[in-house]
Amino acid sequence: MSRPYETLVLEQTTSTQDEVRRRIDSRPVLVVAGSQTRGRGRTGADWVNAPRALAASIGFRPAWPSPWWPVITLVAGVAALRSLGGAAAGLTLKWPNDLMKGDDKLGGILTEASGGSVIVGWGANLHWPDAPSGRDAVYPSDPGPDAALGIAGRWAAGLLEFMASGPQDWPYHDYRRRCSTLGREITWNPNGRGRAVDISPEGGLVVATPAGRITLVSGSVSEVRRHGKPGAV
Repeated sequence: MSRPYETLVLEQTTSTQDEVRRRIDSRPVLVVAGSQTRGRGRTGADWVNAPRALAASIGFRPAWPSPWWPVITLVAGVAALRSLGGAAAGLTLKWPNDLMKGDDKLGGILTEASGGSVIVGWGANLHWPDAPSGRDAVYPSDPGPDAALGIAGRWAAGLLEFMASGPQDWPYHDYRRRCSTLGREITWNPNGRGRAVDISPEGGLVVATPAGRITLVSGSVSEVRRHGKPGAV
């Protein structure tokens, strides 16, 4: 069976997001690179590559109405965990775009929209023997140079399969079950504070505050910081 997307594999690039942007057309395109010299995160921060890393981006034209596009980041996170198979055991999703092992970050999702297209990038540390504080990797031993391409292919296929369904059918329950933000006291810029209690059907983070419940939207929140251990939701 032919793949529903084109694939480009590079040894190194400045940014897989930018590579996809130069090539995107009517058919989805996936770019996978061994390393990035100018990879970036959701707020524009530089992404530092582990010795064995995954850097992948896929561009496509969603059939979903644009108000639902913020959910794509969450869907991509679920697809990322599924693509790792058994290695995803114990890994969680920090709302809206991080993959975590405990309190350490091992990857992140970046979604950018332009015109009628969306480009979703996934950067992940696959193996990092001496990871700096606050960082970790998926595998305790090196999975080898071919691992990233296989994982990226499964991720892209899974994401496009989710996108083929209507937005109301996104894997909400899977995301909520793996979301480590829920049950925690959190703060967000500039001066917000509350307890994360749920994920809305539209992908927002529902927070209980002294003034009542509010829903945070990922595009309007520059940072969410977690405090304490998760409690009952």
